[in-house]
Amino acid sequence: MMTKLYATRLADHGINVFEVCPGVIASDMTAPVKEKYDQLFADGLAPIRRWGTPEDVGRAITAIALDYLPYSTGETINVDGGFHVRRL
Repeated sequence: MMTKLYATRLADHGINVFEVCPGVIASDMTAPVKEKYDQLFADGLAPIRRWGTPEDVGRAITAIALDYLPYSTGETINVDGGFHVRRL
């Protein structure tokens, strides 16, 4: 909700607002559950069947920083391999 609120309030000042939501990202923090999530990905946890990387998140941030989305604001950018997509 804050993303949308700030997007509305800052648009007149030329400031775009984004929320970046990483999914399961390979890191030292997630290393203890690697085997568990390797299997979950293999079983289809997300449409893109692999761990996310810090570089994946960095690319999303780079797109925002380089103003590649100049006509967008108040958006949530999911960097989660499609995990957020509802599937039947």
